[in-house]
Amino acid sequence: MGDPAHFSVRGGANPHTRNLLGLRKRVRSDLAIAQWHALARTLTGLGVRVFVVPAHPECTGLVYPANAGFLPEPLETPPQARLYLLSRLLPSREAETPIYREFLSHLGFAPVLAHYRFEGEADFFPAAGTFILTSGRIERQRFVLRPGFPPWRRVYGFRTECAEEVELAPLVAPRPVLLLTLRDERYYHGDTILCSFGHRREHLLAWLPGLTVESRALLEKHYGPRIVPLKRADAEVYAANSFGLVTKGKPILVMPAGVSGELLAAVSKRGVRPLCVDVSEFLKKGGGSVKCMIGDLGEMTDDEPLLPRDVARFRRERDYRTLYPSAEGSPAADPGGGSAPA
Repeated sequence: MGDPAHFSVRGGANPHTRNLLGLRKRVRSDLAIAQWHALARTLTGLGVRVFVVPAHPECTGLVYPANAGFLPEPLETPPQARLYLLSRLLPSREAETPIYREFLSHLGFAPVLAHYRFEGEADFFPAAGTFILTSGRIERQRFVLRPGFPPWRRVYGFRTECAEEVELAPLVAPRPVLLLTLRDERYYHGDTILCSFGHRREHLLAWLPGLTVESRALLEKHYGPRIVPLKRADAEVYAANSFGLVTKGKPILVMPAGVSGELLAAVSKRGVRPLCVDVSEFLKKGGGSVKCMIGDLGEMTDDEPLLPRDVARFRRERDYRTLYPSAEGSPAADPGGGSAPA
């Protein structure tokens, strides 16, 4: 997770970051920091180890490390030398790349930069034995004239090129890659409209109108009854931007506060416990919710004596529990939309 001390809107690179006139929104820093800690404590309370990327005044998007890249599952590599595919971010965020490279290297990973435009696990993630890759038209972000008020609109585009499939597919073979096309700039990453969850990620939350007609048909063909269709109100609070995990053999879905009781019941019906955390300041001002705020590093060894000394030391120093020793790990208790204690 990325320290939120400098979270603000600088680039204004998605529709959530600007108002009707196209002006960048202002972040309530105190609220954002409190919400960030609530999410971090929820995760640590569930047994997740959280490493914190230090804040940088010029890189305010570091609070969304799901965009940092993608970690393939290890094959025969030792835990301190796992390949990590770094994202090739849009221009307004490309200064984050060397920060992520250095941080991940110190954690013991081997970062390699993607060849094409790619924004990591926000657009590439596993679902029911396959991997989904979402992409859309890459635009030069700009204002253009239009009829009506205001007489201009902002062009945002999407974040990942479909050509990146040639680099990603070998990393996850023999599992197939399903290529889907996004159509609504408000849902500019795949993880804003799709979320796999469950013991084996066998279920899929989906805001189907966020896909082209052809991609929607392809998704329904592959996943059929495993799809949990989202209604508009749930899609708009980024219900699909949830984080699924299994702890002590039980699947959990950490979701943004504000999702409907109907959706919570649908998740529970599938044997998965929903937990809700309020991270609304990150959605309303930055266009990211629960999953955007988490970069998934998968299973990591706890046998630190086997790690290089500098790696083990760095992991301890950047561990959330080391940085905030007074924080009590307590998962959110209210599946009906409350937040974790701050």
